[in-house]
Amino acid sequence: MNFDLDLLFQKSDLIPVIIQDADSKEVLMLGFTNKEAVELTLKTKTAWFWSRSRQTLWNKGESSGHYLHVKAIFTDCDTDTLLYFCKPEGPTCHTGERSCFFRPIAL
Repeated sequence: MNFDLDLLFQKSDLIPVIIQDADSKEVLMLGFTNKEAVELTLKTKTAWFWSRSRQTLWNKGESSGHYLHVKAIFTDCDTDTLLYFCKPEGPTCHTGERSCFFRPIAL
């Protein structure tokens, strides 16, 4: 199915993208993406993001070798968030942890 990417960016130039493991469904990270990063993700089948701190595009894994191979992409009901199901090539977090969500907060 062809999807009009402009629909994703009607409210903002940047939208969140949730990364889940394609097999376990574990949430691995949350990043931000723009239209160009989504286009690169579709082209390369690896996850691209927009770095808000560096103000540049980045391909997850380009420096670490821990690429996120995108297997499926979904949008939410409001068409303003993306969900990527990925096969990670090593740990996802820059700290070396499998997921960026490894610090519990006591309730």
